[in-house]
Amino acid sequence: MIRVKTSLIALTVAALTLSGCVEPQLNSDGTDPNAKAKKGAIIGAVGGAVVGAMTGNDRDERLRNAALGAALGGGGGALIGNQLDRQEAELRQNLGNNVGITNTGDRLIVTLPQDILFDTDSASLRSDLQSDIRSVASSLLSYPNTTVQVIGHTDADGDAGYNLGLSQRRAQSVAGVLISQGVPSSRIQSIGRGEDQPIASNLTSEGKRQNRRVEIVILPNA
Repeated sequence: MIRVKTSLIALTVAALTLSGCVEPQLNSDGTDPNAKAKKGAIIGAVGGAVVGAMTGNDRDERLRNAALGAALGGGGGALIGNQLDRQEAELRQNLGNNVGITNTGDRLIVTLPQDILFDTDSASLRSDLQSDIRSVASSLLSYPNTTVQVIGHTDADGDAGYNLGLSQRRAQSVAGVLISQGVPSSRIQSIGRGEDQPIASNLTSEGKRQNRRVEIVILPNA
């Protein structure tokens, strides 16, 4: 059975990769506008193939189910990729230059530097700097078939327990603005990570600044 799954996954990835080898109409900067949709299709196809290969009473039935799962998963993954591409483009138009946006093909990660949202050691959002969060809320209302994780992070200065609590309170403050703009609370999960997931060195002031952040992770529902 392992051989069946491995072969199908390899064939699925190869077919989807080759399908993207047709020369695309590139953006002005040389990037492929469909890159994330293609990546989403590959992710969906591989997942569908794995699930399909695990069902069935014999080898032939597992092969058929895996092929069907790959086709369905690939189509669904491509749709998700296209949706994320559209939402990313809209957010880039509406958010400030200090906000980072990462599109992984299966989710969007909107990174808000805490230094522009909060005073030192405070979890109270500065009222004059909430426009970017409101823009994210508007986007979430336009794309309702998603769930959201709001994740707070700190640098490594000070007590780890205090940092964990501060990151949680800051995540809740950002989530509160999203909810106040009409995003259902049932779609939102607030998470504090404290200093446990740095993206830069905590040995420099610039690295610490990058680590102090709130991430809004937008996850399309399957």
